[in-house]
Amino acid sequence: MRLWHKDLISVLPRKQLVGQWRECCLIASNISSKGWPNHMLVNRIMEYKLDHFVTYSNLVFREMKRRGYSPNWESFSKYGPRMRLFDRQENRHSEPYHPVPFDDLFSDWHNRRYFFQCYYNLQEKYDCGGIPQEEWSALELVNFMARGRS
Repeated sequence: MRLWHKDLISVLPRKQLVGQWRECCLIASNISSKGWPNHMLVNRIMEYKLDHFVTYSNLVFREMKRRGYSPNWESFSKYGPRMRLFDRQENRHSEPYHPVPFDDLFSDWHNRRYFFQCYYNLQEKYDCGGIPQEEWSALELVNFMARGRS
């Protein structure tokens, strides 16, 4: 279980993006039933307002829609009014939530260090044949741009 760094969502390989949506739904289920996500790699979301997680999940949902995938809206939002997504394309809206600006999203967690942890995890998957070359090339470009940042 992992929440990939927010800067990688737009270039995540298909398998990881689809898996990320499943992770978001599982985390929403755990929060709804237990009050916490129950996994050491994602428990940090509890250090932030729930709006961070909902905003992140919206980011994943929108990226899937942008690529032409069909994520199930209800598989996430069924976990209560605090887990409602907003999809402008389908003009669906439930109770309003307060979206977190992208730059502020998990700001102390999704930092430069975490970006490289996620990147190297994906690199290992590529090295073992789990990520196709064309998907890896997009990740390399994002990594190159990240290295140029201070």
